[in-house]
Amino acid sequence: MTTILDAPRVLSALSDDDIVRRIRGGESALFEILMRRYNQRLYRVARSIVRDEDEAEDVMQQAYVNAFVHLHQFAERAQFSTWLTRIAVYEALARLRRRRRTREVDAMEDGDPWESVAAHEPDPEQQAFSGELREALEAALEALPETYRCVFVLRDVEGLSTIEAAECLGVSTDVVKTRLHRAHAFLRRELWSLAGIATRDVFAFHARRCDRVVAGVFARLAAGERGFEPTPGELTD
Repeated sequence: MTTILDAPRVLSALSDDDIVRRIRGGESALFEILMRRYNQRLYRVARSIVRDEDEAEDVMQQAYVNAFVHLHQFAERAQFSTWLTRIAVYEALARLRRRRRTREVDAMEDGDPWESVAAHEPDPEQQAFSGELREALEAALEALPETYRCVFVLRDVEGLSTIEAAECLGVSTDVVKTRLHRAHAFLRRELWSLAGIATRDVFAFHARRCDRVVAGVFARLAAGERGFEPTPGELTD
């Protein structure tokens, strides 16, 4: 028995479509390759919408579970990465809508129309971020509406094309262009002339998060999917 890290290099070099076909054929453990391949993108997208690191991880795990369960519905007309990203976007937006409804009900019950903001102590991972420019950019991104923030992350951070971003979000290319332009205009007022050099580092998805998400997805699938048995990090010879 070998792990992903010990597997032949050719295995990790397989295309998404090849991996999907092999998973459909019964090699369920290969799903780990896809998770590790797209963890960074899905984390950034989910984080840009829900604005919470822990919830972003949970969004990722649920998106992966949904993708695995419905893998038979992937028709290969679009890229797998686009299909997967759209699942994550829908999951994140659904959680955002539920959160807003809950807050509205709570505010009505409390008789207070203002939403309180809880202060959180930075975790060690956040404390390790020493780049002042990156921190300033992340703060500016947090102030953006999620529709603009998500487009910015897909286009300028993840480097997707306008067409790819539109497919992920289920909107037209004109909408993507308009939202990106408005995001740039907002950021430019404060720091856009300096921020460009740091965009690749924002909302970074570190190794320990990657391992935690992979393990969480396999645990959920093992608990809910009949016949799914692989252990995270393991591939049969």
